[in-house]
Amino acid sequence: MATRPKAILLMGATATGKTELAVELAERFAIEIISVDSALIYRGMDIGTAKPGADVLSRAPHFLVDILDPAQSWSAWDFVQEAQRLIQEIQARGRIPLLVGGTMMYFNALQQGLNDLPMADANVRQALHAEMQAQGLDSLYRQLKVIDAESAHRLQASDTQRILRALEVYRISGQRLSDLTRHASRGADVEFIKLILDVSDRSDLHRRIGLRFERMLEQGFEQEVTGLRARGDLDPGMPSMRCVGYRQMWQYLDGKTGYSDMVEQGKAATRQLAKRQLTWLRKYQDVGRFEYRQYALKQVIDYIGLG
Repeated sequence: MATRPKAILLMGATATGKTELAVELAERFAIEIISVDSALIYRGMDIGTAKPGADVLSRAPHFLVDILDPAQSWSAWDFVQEAQRLIQEIQARGRIPLLVGGTMMYFNALQQGLNDLPMADANVRQALHAEMQAQGLDSLYRQLKVIDAESAHRLQASDTQRILRALEVYRISGQRLSDLTRHASRGADVEFIKLILDVSDRSDLHRRIGLRFERMLEQGFEQEVTGLRARGDLDPGMPSMRCVGYRQMWQYLDGKTGYSDMVEQGKAATRQLAKRQLTWLRKYQDVGRFEYRQYALKQVIDYIGLG
């Protein structure tokens, strides 16, 4: 039996130094980096996403960074299709794909497969957003109850993104999301070497998260979101503007919260994101776990088999 091609998965919670490790590996070995991050895909969202700077990207280019406008849609399905294509292209060049990021849903979809759902449709999504603005989310949720009671039952009435996606699937395909999700597609036919930057002391991670959010503010995060709002074609219900930090800053600029409340809410939302990521990561088997601030690079290299 032929040996399956290999790829490296580097996973970890936000603020654990995944990018730094990925760049260090890419500079030492025949490795190319694929970003696994649902926020880094958007152009013009640099500060609030802690996007690697131009100097880092010049040293170690990342695929799937700055590929979409914030008004465009992107799904786990889109990610899997692009990631599988990129993995094959990198392997064909005789190099090793290294997929790094913190969007656990994408990692899971790549390995386990995804339901055979239709791709996002910008026109349908735009129409749904217009309906939501005019009639309210409650109206769309009631529609979903009528056409797909099973999906509606699984979702909270406030879950904007998933309600819109369920309605979008129905309008594109004429089929209910609950029916389509029963038929899963296969994961990538790749041997994944899985690395996790683990966290034993959450208090230290929380401190790093707080410092990073404050640094974003110093770098001009408020001005970045002000510029995005000024475009006129974005709203806080869009996936791009629901990213951690952006939603809280948007509410502040709307006058719904004060500055200090926005800062604390932004930090708290980032801590909650880290908690969800760590919960996902605990489920993984057959992985190399390295304490995020204490590992030795040689340990990682030896585990991957590059030493």
